[in-house]
Amino acid sequence: METSYTIYKKPEFIETDTGNKVSRRSLISGSQNIVLGGKTIVHSKCTIRGDLRRAGPTHQAAVLIGRFCSLGPSSVLRPPYKTYKGTFSYYPLKIGDHVDIGENSIVEAASIGSCVVIGKNCVVGRFAIIKDCCLIEDGAVIAPNTVIPPFSVVSGGSPAKVVAQLPESTQEVFETRSKDNYSKFISG
Repeated sequence: METSYTIYKKPEFIETDTGNKVSRRSLISGSQNIVLGGKTIVHSKCTIRGDLRRAGPTHQAAVLIGRFCSLGPSSVLRPPYKTYKGTFSYYPLKIGDHVDIGENSIVEAASIGSCVVIGKNCVVGRFAIIKDCCLIEDGAVIAPNTVIPPFSVVSGGSPAKVVAQLPESTQEVFETRSKDNYSKFISG
């Protein structure tokens, strides 16, 4: 599993004190409501909607993203919403560590566990829950409110279906891969 280096132009990314690398060509709305855990890469044209959060006096983050994540080019992350007792409200989107979200994917989940790979051109519906150590294949459309069990392989297509189980070594493999991808994302 040889990973090649990804060379980026230093002026095109902002590197934070915690090692996050955020493309200047990404769209970050409501940055005060977004928490990046560290060593996360936000690629160009990625959209994170931190401005979509529950109104009220309490300050609650709208989007929480763990460590060693990669948010693919043109992906969209926005908090899920619903109307409850006549009141429209947004709810937090929580993403664990070592999560890779593919290019052009749209995520409105309630939560995504750690060690999850979401392929390209996927749609993760509102309030979906993806547990730890899952592989979501390219083109998967996960319906709203769906719960994907741990160690699942989810097929592409609509609706997406669990088609296989991943081995127990998945966590270690995904953690190693995400750390390797981060270390090989270098400026040149």
